[in-house]
Amino acid sequence: MSKIYEDPKKRHDFVLLFDVSDGNPNGDPDAGNLPRVDPENMHGIVTDVCIKRKVRDYVQLKKNDENRYRIYVQRKGIALNTLHKEAYEKTGREDKITKPSSEDIEATRKYMCENFYDIRMFGAVMTTGVNCGQVRGPVQLTFGRSADPIVPIDLSITRVAITRPEDAAKVSAETGEEEEVKRTEMGRKPFVPYALYISKGFFSPSLAEDTGVTTEDLALFWEALQNMWEQDRSASRGMMACRGLYVFSHENGLGNAHAHELFSRIKINRKPGIDIPRSFSDYEILINEEGLPAGVTLTRIVG
Repeated sequence: MSKIYEDPKKRHDFVLLFDVSDGNPNGDPDAGNLPRVDPENMHGIVTDVCIKRKVRDYVQLKKNDENRYRIYVQRKGIALNTLHKEAYEKTGREDKITKPSSEDIEATRKYMCENFYDIRMFGAVMTTGVNCGQVRGPVQLTFGRSADPIVPIDLSITRVAITRPEDAAKVSAETGEEEEVKRTEMGRKPFVPYALYISKGFFSPSLAEDTGVTTEDLALFWEALQNMWEQDRSASRGMMACRGLYVFSHENGLGNAHAHELFSRIKINRKPGIDIPRSFSDYEILINEEGLPAGVTLTRIVG
């Protein structure tokens, strides 16, 4: 039997906790790839786009492009119009690509929803040249924000991987000996010593019905949030892990309570005597499960 938080006919509001140790969870290209921060209070930020990228990558690894679980926005940069043209071909509308009717657009939109997991879950704007319409996804995420201010650190490093041929060591044509040219170059290593991030999310059953989300789709999404960090290891990201996943499920598709009121039941506090957190154990997660509004169920998937 499916669990209540896997039911696509119910509204779900959720909180995701994840942390990083000695890594850069989401670099800012406008700031030399330093970890993103809110300049007013120096709290760290991880964008929703970054989180969804990891979900996409996990699903692609898990499902290996099988039917219904292909990924629309891929890392390897497949042209989106190529996939749009496929939708017209598979629905027998090749001759309608340049001037599609509303029926053609709706048919190709349905094809894209049925075949691409991330379109079904996150939505997509598919009007780039070859028009397959627009999809508003049932899953929406906020930015992840750190529980405390962070201190982005940018270390200098040396490397022996020389970039330009003219800077590499050469053998002298006259003496036959290696000439001293350039042995190392300087590089940068931005990171956060430690940070615990909180991201909030929402699942709309009405939009899920429109895109065709199933129980299996939703179960896979929760699985990805728990395990995607394990498939995204790199030296630059340090040690990252899911530390909490809490789902408020509503009996009423329109909701039985306001999301912000439910989220306020989850408190994240530093433990007494901890001024500068350096691990997840420096925090205390307090969850008020008493007196939940009628029709609301809280599931602790992680934590």
